[in-house]
Amino acid sequence: MSFTTEEAMYFPPNDGSTTWETKTIESLGWNQTAVQPLLDYLELKHSKSFIVLVNGRIVLENYFNGHSATTPWYWASAGKTLTSTVTGIAQDQGLLNINNKVSDYLGTGWTSAPILKENLITCKNLLSMNSGLNDELGDDVSPANLQYVADAGTRWAYHNVYVKLQDVVAQASGQTWTNYFNTNLRDKIGMTGGSWIQSDGLSVYWSTSRNMARFGLMALNEGKWNGTTIVSKNFMNQASNTSQTINQAYGYLWWLNGKSSYHLPQTQFQFSGTLIPSAPSDMYCALGKNDQKIYVIPSKKMVIIRMGEVADGVNFALSDFDETLWSKISDLYE
Repeated sequence: MSFTTEEAMYFPPNDGSTTWETKTIESLGWNQTAVQPLLDYLELKHSKSFIVLVNGRIVLENYFNGHSATTPWYWASAGKTLTSTVTGIAQDQGLLNINNKVSDYLGTGWTSAPILKENLITCKNLLSMNSGLNDELGDDVSPANLQYVADAGTRWAYHNVYVKLQDVVAQASGQTWTNYFNTNLRDKIGMTGGSWIQSDGLSVYWSTSRNMARFGLMALNEGKWNGTTIVSKNFMNQASNTSQTINQAYGYLWWLNGKSSYHLPQTQFQFSGTLIPSAPSDMYCALGKNDQKIYVIPSKKMVIIRMGEVADGVNFALSDFDETLWSKISDLYE
């Protein structure tokens, strides 16, 4: 099947309307007979929503199991990429430098690590998940629960300590995290109505599926929204490429496909091969607990959103669902 990506990129208006240009399967030269098997699989796997954008236009938008276009749902850890992006915006504005140590902004004692070890931890380490702090103590990020295991930069571990970047941005900007986020990201790309909600001590982002798609579209366009720079192209390029030497498949809170090895949450084991073999190698993605997904595929000018309940067993990021889902997505256009 042909893959048309030559037309101009489209951005939906920021006026709160439901206006969003669409593109048909037929006009793309895609395989219409592959649509229903994909939708059947999504519904079977407890999905609530599924959106495919090509060049910013909606090709598929489907809701399942009582969900609708106006119903909010949680991003879970897919929302880590919101924190990454806003950290980049604050750096672009000269409010912080990700190469500076976290204690420059939060003061010493934000962990219970020895002071010399704490001072090794930079904002970039939090973005890259290589702070060296113990990842086995749960989600609590109080100082007593942030304990030294290894020097920053020497160990990769998926850890909730990244949320301290929200405190860094708040301190550096002199605003609350929510106010800074809303003004500098949410409102600029029309993510109307989304909000941070406290759950089990975590601040979790909730929004409609279309708002998630807006964020993915901004990422696809290397930090721009309809000609306006939201976050610098330089930062987005860093965020969507390997950020450290241990886990090739991890950028700044984004997961990266197409690398030769990867690490997963809650293990120090290195897996050989690419993260999602059935997906395009240049894809990068935001992955959240219970299979919340933003897939960004630059080579195909494509963004894909999946929200819902967990597809199979509980997972923190990647699951076998990704591999099967991508085999069915690729049937659309191959």
